[in-house]
Amino acid sequence: MKPRLRPPNYRLRLHVVVMVLALAVTGLIGKALAVQILGKDFYQRQGNARHLRKVAIPAYRGTISDRNGEPLAVSTPVASLWAEPAELLGEGRSRLPELAGALGIGEEPLLQRLVQRADKEFVYLKRHVSPDEAAEVIGLDIPGVHAQREFRRYYPAGEALAHVIGYTDIDDVGQEGLELAFQDWLAGKPGSKRVLQDSRGHRVEDIDLIEAAQPGKDLQLSIDRRIQYLAWRELKAAITEHGASSGSVVIIDVPTGEVLAMVNQPSYNPNQRERQRGGTVRNRAATDVFEPGSTIKPFTIAAALESGKFTAQTKVDTAPGQIAIGTYLVKDIRNFGLLDVTGVITKSSNVGSIKIGRELDSEAHYDVLRRFGFGAITGSGFPGESPGVLPDHRRWGPVEKAALAYGYGLSVTPLQLANAYAALANGGRMRTPTFVKGGAYPEASVIDPMLAEQVLAMLETVTGPAGTARQAAVPYYRVGGKSGTSRKAGGGGYQDKRYISLFAGIAPVSAPRLACVVVINDPRGSAYFGGLVAAPVFGRVVGGALRLMDVPPDSPLLLEAARSVEEEIEAAAEAVGEPAPP
Repeated sequence: MKPRLRPPNYRLRLHVVVMVLALAVTGLIGKALAVQILGKDFYQRQGNARHLRKVAIPAYRGTISDRNGEPLAVSTPVASLWAEPAELLGEGRSRLPELAGALGIGEEPLLQRLVQRADKEFVYLKRHVSPDEAAEVIGLDIPGVHAQREFRRYYPAGEALAHVIGYTDIDDVGQEGLELAFQDWLAGKPGSKRVLQDSRGHRVEDIDLIEAAQPGKDLQLSIDRRIQYLAWRELKAAITEHGASSGSVVIIDVPTGEVLAMVNQPSYNPNQRERQRGGTVRNRAATDVFEPGSTIKPFTIAAALESGKFTAQTKVDTAPGQIAIGTYLVKDIRNFGLLDVTGVITKSSNVGSIKIGRELDSEAHYDVLRRFGFGAITGSGFPGESPGVLPDHRRWGPVEKAALAYGYGLSVTPLQLANAYAALANGGRMRTPTFVKGGAYPEASVIDPMLAEQVLAMLETVTGPAGTARQAAVPYYRVGGKSGTSRKAGGGGYQDKRYISLFAGIAPVSAPRLACVVVINDPRGSAYFGGLVAAPVFGRVVGGALRLMDVPPDSPLLLEAARSVEEEIEAAAEAVGEPAPP
């Protein structure tokens, strides 16, 4: 057999091929070593970035309950749907019509939202849907669409407690009321965990817990939901009856300073964020101010008694039923003639109050008003609380001094006025009002207990047969209080036929338990006096509250009882559209 001839450079070519193969193998081995050893951390991170995700764990917001443990604000689990815009616009674009239909929105708005955030990794599709609805959307298996667990706040009492509780926004952050005031207490702290996802973003496995979520703390309020319903119902009925524009009721537990009820009209439903309007959201009882009119007279009398110049029996001549104050002529409803100091309160004599106020040292008078909390916030901690206005005594001229004596020239909030009456009822000892059960503050003496007792006795005559607010009387209980009818101020001064009707009172007089203020703003019609408009609301609300609290009667008079409290509360609850409390 003839041997095969080989090219002259055969060995050179063979060596070159072997060297190239050797270099290639060496390169592959080197690359493998670089990937496996030197670049392990980098490639691990890249892999994890595609398959491991850090997921937030929402924190459960603390429950708010009333003083009896009834829930007023609770958090319920919901889900929010979100998307990765790049993936949904890419692989999942053909399924946008299907997704839009499942979400109940138009395809065009959905596309615009995704395009606007195409450079982002996250965009919400729909917030706070039920877990079942979220499961249906996720079940469509559309690329880039995900769901996360969240909580939504629910308010069982609806508008009856809206102004006290407030509400949270869609991110569960307090926006108004006690939800805002106690945000840090209620909110808790979100946690996080690491999860494994497949290429479609579906969660495959929980890998590890990074930080556990810390639930918010519960909050028990001083509010009694039963009394709150009662006050809400009676105030709403009075607003409707008298064609008034707004109103407020505040009830304080005298021994503790705890706020038992605080209602306003108009109100709103905190469960419907989209329907809220600025005018209805604010808590008028803490933020809105007004001139208190005759409801300030007991504090003028307290200053007079403290001065030593007057006693309850000191005579004051109110004839002829009117008095000139600068260019103004201030009148009583009629000529009461000669009254004692008690009679000035009983008959609500403006002339008598002015004559008493003229005899007082301005600084001493100012000091008494200031001690009772006028011109300063109460310290309740309620967001947006107004301090009102009490002019410095150094700016009081004869007109200002006279006006202050019968309730003009200063402004107060319903909460301030209720707290001042609570101090009178508490033997001249004032507490800072609180919305938290058991959160009572230390007492501070503002006036001698004997003087406070004398003023309280005068206030009891107002609801008696000779007084101006007989409709504030409560069957079986001794009641003291003061009605007021102040004219509304406008751009050109005080306006004709526009009033604020007031009643501030205490019950029972023998052992005061409740202080209550009723404010009816702008009643229309012939009945606008505080004794005719606000006093009846006080009588019905305080009467019901005393019975609900099992406060023993202290009056020997057996008067016809009103409707049962249970019926009143049930009617109020039906009007709110929520179940009645037990």
